[in-house]
Amino acid sequence: MVKRARRVVFAVFSTLFVQGAVAACPDVDEEALAWLDKMSRIPHEQSYHGVVTLQRGESIEVFQVSHIVGDRQSSERLTQLTGQGAQVDRASHPLNCIHPGQQLLRIGSQMRMGQCGIAEQYRISVGTDARVAGRSAIQLHVVPRDMYRFGYRMLLDRETALLLQAETFGRGKKPLETLRFARVAFGPSAPGSGVGDTLHRAGHPHPDTISGKPVVDRPWRVSWLPGGFTATDSPDAFSGRRSYTDGLAVMSVFLEELERELHPGEGLVREGGTTSYTRGMHIDDQPVLVTVIGEVPVNTARMVADSVQWVE
Repeated sequence: MVKRARRVVFAVFSTLFVQGAVAACPDVDEEALAWLDKMSRIPHEQSYHGVVTLQRGESIEVFQVSHIVGDRQSSERLTQLTGQGAQVDRASHPLNCIHPGQQLLRIGSQMRMGQCGIAEQYRISVGTDARVAGRSAIQLHVVPRDMYRFGYRMLLDRETALLLQAETFGRGKKPLETLRFARVAFGPSAPGSGVGDTLHRAGHPHPDTISGKPVVDRPWRVSWLPGGFTATDSPDAFSGRRSYTDGLAVMSVFLEELERELHPGEGLVREGGTTSYTRGMHIDDQPVLVTVIGEVPVNTARMVADSVQWVE
């Protein structure tokens, strides 16, 4: 039964490709890409709720998550059940809003034009079946093709393609963190939960807008990014932030102008699969502080920070 289901999915997804596209990407696992495509559509199609654990080394955090899909919009609530007990609410997210990361996972149209999309940056293959939170799961192995990003092992619900478990691996397949559903249920009715000690309401501004005053006096840009990374929004040229994604990893670059020069050096904080790299430097004659935060290795963050420059 399992093998037959795989063949059906493979056959349906294969109709998206032409012979020229397959020839351009000879080692693409089309079944694996079909599952990624389906996974990217879950936030727009499926209501679910459950308990999620996040393990980083010996540290384990527990969250309750609720995602409700309604009439032309979705809402989410994430409540921390350990630690500070924070809660994040996001309401009225339009279902017709497809984020750049989701677009990168929907690779069919790209391959019809002979482009490999995310498969150019990662080798993605289907592994053996597994079980998470009492549900049958399909296993995907995601291996980076370069040194600029992490690898992943993803377990997707076989019925819905919801991501039930994600493991992040560094160099040498060193485990960095694991995000896993301990319990999950589907449907619009979520269990009641107490409000966290600290409540955050997440907004959803249009990606082409930015609120507040400019935070830098001159336009700037990031002149180098690993292949496959694209901007997640279109901030003002004087905004102090730029954000990028390759479909799986996300990183943001922050620029702050300084009134006086900092002592040479760099700061680094690594927490699981997240890197926070800060460096005081000069761009021409202006002392600045550049910070890169994201799901990338340290050397990638350092190279991105080094590439920041003013726009002439």
